Amino acid sequence: MKQKLISLALTAALGAFAGLATGEEKHHAGGSQPSAAASASLTNGEVRKVDKDAKKITIKHGPIANLDMPAMTMVFQVKDPTLLDQVKAGEKVKFVADKVGGAYVVVRFEK
Repeated sequence: MKQKLISLALTAALGAFAGLATGEEKHHAGGSQPSAAASASLTNGEVRKVDKDAKKITIKHGPIANLDMPAMTMVFQVKDPTLLDQVKAGEKVKFVADKVGGAYVVVRFEK
């Protein structure tokens, strides 16, 4: 019986280690998980509207790979409202977006 418990514990430990070795991430209570946006590629877009009061931006964009999203025009929230000072309607931009708390959020711009 004791040997069976040790075997089960070892199997569980190896399974957890294998998940870490393959890059599989686990959610831990109180812990944070790295954002997909940290490694996401830039998406081409054109700013259609900047709404500083609502802290939102409308962008006509190409496909967003990390969100598995096709090209479209949509409204995004921004991670940091000061990002809206970097762009204006009509400008071509490259940006990174992520899904945060159920909302699509722009986390970075490049011109």
